[in-house]
Amino acid sequence: MLSRIAESLFWIGRYVERADGTARILDVHLERLNHLPPEDQHSVAQELLAVMGSRPEREDFGLPELLHALAYDRTHATSIAGSLGAARENARRARETVSSSLWECLNTTYYGLSQHRKDVVGTYRFCHWVLERTAMVGGLTDTTMSHDDSWLFLVLGRSLERADMTARMLSTREVHTAGMSWVNMLRCAGAYEAFLRTRRAAFDDRHAAEFLLMDRLFPRSIVYALRDADDALEKLDPSDQRVGFINDARRVVGQARTFLEFHRTDDLMIELPEHMERVQRAVAQASDAISRKYFNRADEQAWVGEVS
Repeated sequence: MLSRIAESLFWIGRYVERADGTARILDVHLERLNHLPPEDQHSVAQELLAVMGSRPEREDFGLPELLHALAYDRTHATSIAGSLGAARENARRARETVSSSLWECLNTTYYGLSQHRKDVVGTYRFCHWVLERTAMVGGLTDTTMSHDDSWLFLVLGRSLERADMTARMLSTREVHTAGMSWVNMLRCAGAYEAFLRTRRAAFDDRHAAEFLLMDRLFPRSIVYALRDADDALEKLDPSDQRVGFINDARRVVGQARTFLEFHRTDDLMIELPEHMERVQRAVAQASDAISRKYFNRADEQAWVGEVS
C-alpha cells in the first residue's frame, strides 16, 4: 500500500471520530452554557475551547463564537464541520481503496453540513445529526471494507482519536465542576445504560470515572480504545520481538494502556486531570511515531523521483 493512501485512511478514522467526539462534548455542555449569565459564558466558553486544543481569536469570545469554532468553522479541523470536510477530502484521495458506500456516506454528510440553523437549538439538533452520520460511517467502514491493512489504518486512527476525545470529554468536567453530573458525562459518551447494567447498584463519581477510563468491554472507554489501537499496530507489524518493542507507537500505546489498567488509587478524582493529560500526550506521541514509520514522505518522493 502506498504511504499516502495509508495516511489518508488513518486520518479518515481520526477526523470522523473527532467530529463524533466534539459533537458529544458540545451537546452535553450546550444547555448549561446557554443558561449561564453572559460574563460566565465568556470564561467557560474560553476554557472549553482550550480543553479542545484551540485558543480564542477574540477577547469577547462567548457562546456564539464557541458554536462557530467547535461546530461550523470549515477552515479548522478542530470543528465538527472542519473534521468532516477533512475526512471527505482524505476519502477522495483514497477513493480507489474505500468502499463506494463509505465514500457516498462521507460525501452526503459533507453536503448536509450547511442545512442547519446555527443558533443554540439548531446546534443541538446538528450535534445529534452528526452522531447519526458518524455512526453510519463507522458501520459502513466495518461492514463494506475488507479487514485488511486498509481497514486497520482506518481503525488505528479511529481508536487513537477515540481515546483522546474521551480524555478531553472527561477534562471538560473541570470546566463545569459545580453541578455537572456524572450521569450527563456518561450520557455524553453513550455509556449510561451500559454503566447501569454493569454496576446494578448505587454508584458515585469514582465508579463512573473508572468505567470511562478502564472498562475493558465498553468501546468508548480509554483502555478499550487503546487496546484496539495496540491490536491494529500488532497486525500491521506482526514481527515478533523477544526483547522489548522496536515499534515506538506500540510502546507508547502499551505503556499508556497498562498504566491505567494496573494503576490503583483511592484518589482517582484528584488524579483525573493528570491521567487525562497523560492519555492525550500518549496519543500525540503515538501519532507522531506512526507518521514516521508508515507515512515517510521523503521516501515516497524519492521513490517517485527514481521512477521518473
